[in-house]
Amino acid sequence: MIRFGWMRPAFAMAALFACAAPALADDTGVAAIHEQRREGGRTCFVDHYHYGSSAGLSSKKAALAAGIKSWADFTDFEYGSDWARWGRAAEKSAKCSQSGIGGSWGCDISARPCR
Repeated sequence: MIRFGWMRPAFAMAALFACAAPALADDTGVAAIHEQRREGGRTCFVDHYHYGSSAGLSSKKAALAAGIKSWADFTDFEYGSDWARWGRAAEKSAKCSQSGIGGSWGCDISARPCR
């Protein structure tokens, strides 16, 4: 019987790198359909915006967080997580409002994705 115990660490390392590689970069390739340029150390779409929204939340803070998540989720779906970071986005806009007296909050979000 041949024993391969000495190979276990090598297989473990190979499995680790195979699983980690996709996490390093997540870009669907679809972003190439939009014109891009370098802006302050990042690459951004020149004139293509993505949008997100929220409604019916108990606070402005919660509505803003949900709106940003909506923006990021759709951007991630279309272009990959490299483009879906709100903190890197350009020309960010968040317009939040409360409906009625003591009513719920909602926000409309827009920004140009950057990576």
